[in-house]
Amino acid sequence: MTTPDDLGWLTRKLRSIDRVSTEEQRAVENLPFTKKRLEGGQDIVREKDQPTQCCLILDGWACRYKLLSEGKRQILSFHIAGDIPDLQSLHLKVMDHNLATVTPCTVALIPHEGVHDLVRRFPGICGVLWRDTLVDAAIFREWMTGIGRRSAYGRIAHLFCEIYVKMNAIGLADDYRCEWPITQVDIADALGLSNVHVNRVLQDLRSRKLISLRGRALVIENWDALREAAEFDPLYLHLEP
Repeated sequence: MTTPDDLGWLTRKLRSIDRVSTEEQRAVENLPFTKKRLEGGQDIVREKDQPTQCCLILDGWACRYKLLSEGKRQILSFHIAGDIPDLQSLHLKVMDHNLATVTPCTVALIPHEGVHDLVRRFPGICGVLWRDTLVDAAIFREWMTGIGRRSAYGRIAHLFCEIYVKMNAIGLADDYRCEWPITQVDIADALGLSNVHVNRVLQDLRSRKLISLRGRALVIENWDALREAAEFDPLYLHLEP
């Protein structure tokens, strides 16, 4: 499995959801950026910040989250290499949530002015980035449906399916195996469950031989059964073949 260099992760992600020409790919990969290494559990951007740059994940995992006054955390989404979780900061000047690392991460900080210049010169890239934000909204709708109407078993199964398909689309997973550094606490905070409930569901999924968790890796033992349990349809991810 080949690994792209730095901004190559961004073009790989964009090409997974739309067509990108060779010229557009070169322009994206020539964007100015600053590379930064962060530890796990570190905020990248905080609520009420007014960022002047976007954060591209190069390696590791990140999440968006909201923190309530009593300290309860709601994770809104998980992010992997190729994602720009704060792309909306190009047009929404104040952050309305937090973005943090889940694991140690390397990120590329891309100045807003560089992205604005890129989309002026390449309107096609503007369309692809817009599509990316629309796919992001589709994922939010699916999560909201899951939290509101799916059982805990279905929610967790759906999360496994979604993450695997997203990682497979950019070449970070294959053969029904992928990295899985997400803890039971992270799953609970993402899906509105207690840690105890998450633990019981994971034991159930393992006992039914749908999945196994080996260290920091997820192995899907029975994709068809897991997909059925989750009622998973990847349509909302709008991936290009």
